Amino acid sequence: MIKRTLALPLAAVLAAAGLVAALEPMRGHAETSGGALKPVAEFASIADASARSKAIFAEASRVLTHPRCINCHPATRSPTQGEDMHPHVPLMIASDSSMGPAGLACSACHGPENRTIVGSRLKSIPGDAHWQLAPESMAWQGLTVGEICQQVKDTERNGNRSHADLVKHMGEDHLVGWAWHPGEGRSAPPGSQPELAALISAWVEAGAECPD
Repeated sequence: MIKRTLALPLAAVLAAAGLVAALEPMRGHAETSGGALKPVAEFASIADASARSKAIFAEASRVLTHPRCINCHPATRSPTQGEDMHPHVPLMIASDSSMGPAGLACSACHGPENRTIVGSRLKSIPGDAHWQLAPESMAWQGLTVGEICQQVKDTERNGNRSHADLVKHMGEDHLVGWAWHPGEGRSAPPGSQPELAALISAWVEAGAECPD
């Protein structure tokens, strides 16, 4: 992924605004993977399709509940950030929009790609061409894995996505893929985007059952 570099004056502005101190929990986290995801083949020994489907989604949930994903699926219309999922600084209240409030859209700070900050311990500002908050119907924070699963497959809450659409979304969506390339200072979820898509596809094929 191509990275842009912010000049020192912007870093100074961020520091003056208190952003560097507020994002202290982010420091020290390298852009590393959260480990491997179990391949679909490892679930083949589970003879019962329903049990196999539940086990596969539980494995996929290691990605869905990772901070890189769940920070933008908050319980309220305010995103969180960092490894500890602390409140976004500055405070953002999306209201009815997934792009941020009027006059302070997400794109005011988040560009089309990650941007490294020179001369500051705040490593980088994350970015993607489609940077936005998840819709209110897809709030995940505070939910169990089973509840997230039910929400993910509910067409009334998931953007009217069919099971096939879910597989495509998980495997091809650019913002979903950003999670594995989050910029310096942030950890990545386990596995890779194609591996997540393979799990979601296998989950669907086994009946799209949800863990209890």
